[in-house]
Amino acid sequence: MFNQNFIVICIASTFAMFPPMAVVLLGGIITSQIMLKDSFATLPMTLMIIGIALGAPMASKFMSIYGRQRGFLFSSILSCFALILCSIAIYIENFILFALGNFLIGSAQAFVHQYRFAASESVEKEFIPRSISIILLLGIVSALLSSNFVEYFKDYFPDNLFLGSYIFLSITAIIPFFILLFYNDTKTTNINSKFKLETIFKLLKNIKIIQSIVSAGIGYFTMAIIMTATPLHMYLVNKFTLFETSIVIQLHVIGMFLPSLFSGDLIKKFGNTNIIYAGILILFLSIFINTLFDFYYSYMLGLILLGIGWNFLFVSGSSLLVVSYDEKDKFTAQGLNDFIVFSTQGIGSLSAGFLLYFSNWTVINLLCIPLLTIVFIVSMFASKFHKKS
Repeated sequence: MFNQNFIVICIASTFAMFPPMAVVLLGGIITSQIMLKDSFATLPMTLMIIGIALGAPMASKFMSIYGRQRGFLFSSILSCFALILCSIAIYIENFILFALGNFLIGSAQAFVHQYRFAASESVEKEFIPRSISIILLLGIVSALLSSNFVEYFKDYFPDNLFLGSYIFLSITAIIPFFILLFYNDTKTTNINSKFKLETIFKLLKNIKIIQSIVSAGIGYFTMAIIMTATPLHMYLVNKFTLFETSIVIQLHVIGMFLPSLFSGDLIKKFGNTNIIYAGILILFLSIFINTLFDFYYSYMLGLILLGIGWNFLFVSGSSLLVVSYDEKDKFTAQGLNDFIVFSTQGIGSLSAGFLLYFSNWTVINLLCIPLLTIVFIVSMFASKFHKKS
């Protein structure tokens, strides 16, 4: 399992995941400082996610023509450039430039999200869930390193808070470029590099693919809308410190990725659908805690459970997708999946700021209940369909 390609992917992805961690923690705060309007606070993260969603089909198409390696190399350069733009924007206090930088970070991340598919392609079929889990698990390393670096360098330029953080991140963004020089593209034949409507319709007739997209998409929406609202609600509304808020976000990210130690094995033992059911139950528990309690440790517990529930839905959905399409349609399926999944994440992120501004924290949480019910119904239908067939 641990061949050269897989090891290279693991190391490169660790550094490649630094930028979105910073956007989650700082995007809303920096926007509030520049715009002086809290209602726009989630716009940078939303633009990043829109960049991911719009970039997903292009990233898949690019890689289907030029290969995984060139796609990942391009993403490293683009990410570095985007972070430099953000640094300049913070220095001159230009929100439009900052927003553009976040959109380009998302465009680069569209390629980065293909790491999990590249990892699954570098191992035997029986290790696919575990390979995807390991890539997600490395997100913990990214979260801990990036958030601590952000905290350490935030006051490096006293007159421009967080400028030092973004300059440092722009340097780390180019590290994957040099690591990926050791990646060897696997040659595949009969790959369909054209995104034809008939291929998309064929994929969407597959109930397994529908289940995988719905599970990962709604799981991402739930995670995004609550996670994005959390630092705003804690820091701007409840007046917790940035350090306290960052601890909750770090624990949330650990909750997102630490279950990857065992979620792949759980999928192998109990099946994708049963782990999806477990993820739904955990997310319901998170919503229950967030809705009924309002103190520091309730945020901790609620956000940790939010991360675990997301992990179960996303890893199960991704694992189910990989084994549900024909090899020749893999780039179309992966691009379609990521476009839909990260579009729902973008909707969740954008909704968070407006709903928090015009309603409250409770409404944001309760909104997710009917959506998770849809995942349950689709999974039940898919399970019955498999048994009949």
